[in-house]
Amino acid sequence: MSESLAAVERYLTDLQDRICAALAQADGSASFAEDAWTRAEGGGGRTRVLADGTLFEKAGVAFSRVHGSRLPPSATQHRPELAGRPWTAVGVSLVLHPRNPYVPTSHANVRFFTTGETGDGAPAVWWFGGGFDLTPYYGFEEDAIHWHCTARAAVEPFGDDLYPRFKRQCDEYFFLRHRQEARGVGGLFFDDFNQLGFDASFRLLRAVGDAFLPAYLPIVARRRHAPYGERERNFQLYRRGRYVEFNLVWDRGTHFGLQSGGRTESILMSLPPLVRWDYGWTPPPDSAEARLTQHFLVPRDWASLSPPSSA
Repeated sequence: MSESLAAVERYLTDLQDRICAALAQADGSASFAEDAWTRAEGGGGRTRVLADGTLFEKAGVAFSRVHGSRLPPSATQHRPELAGRPWTAVGVSLVLHPRNPYVPTSHANVRFFTTGETGDGAPAVWWFGGGFDLTPYYGFEEDAIHWHCTARAAVEPFGDDLYPRFKRQCDEYFFLRHRQEARGVGGLFFDDFNQLGFDASFRLLRAVGDAFLPAYLPIVARRRHAPYGERERNFQLYRRGRYVEFNLVWDRGTHFGLQSGGRTESILMSLPPLVRWDYGWTPPPDSAEARLTQHFLVPRDWASLSPPSSA
């Protein structure tokens, strides 16, 4: 397993490099600052953050390889038989918070997790996980269709059942149960995945990681120069509040990082730089803001739709 872990790590560090280079080029005015860190119990990583750019108000792309002696509760609630085992986790995660409200926020994560053998001879257990999802503030059908068609194309070679399965899991996972509201238009989400064997499962992980930029950058190009004013900016900040709520209340990755003694600054890298909460606010009827929740933040089979003739 050590050779396999090293191969995954090489891919993930290269993926972080490629994504950071592409995002910095797209922004055009800011670059990523790197913060290399070590973890007391074991491991470390490199957190890269671009701030105050022309395109991105904040963009974070983090690589980590960490290990510990006992799995924390967030990792064992669905796998109680693994409680107490030593573990290693390696992954890349990113969250992008654009400046223009018409450019969606986006998140992606690809990771590999393995446990050590036990004293009674139980073998090591491993799995892959990850995906990507899109959180628009103002919805456009062609963007959602492009996003989901790219996601479907990435995983289709590995089985016709995977895209509908991963899409459904994404819709179910990125859901604010206390609001009864989706976080965005979804995408792909998978975890505990090893059903194809190591080699094919690793290829699937690479396909998902490599699909992120082709899924996201064309949307950025379409929306980044759209004019906006105070109304749109205030709505963006209000909707960012939902993003914060999900990450702090429901996100298993956040919980795992904090429970395992991870680096708080890197774990909370995903939070936006500015946000607002307005008590009891509702959007005007028939407005673009109301259309977001009524039309876009509901599960739809986006990949089966034809793009509109114009945006």
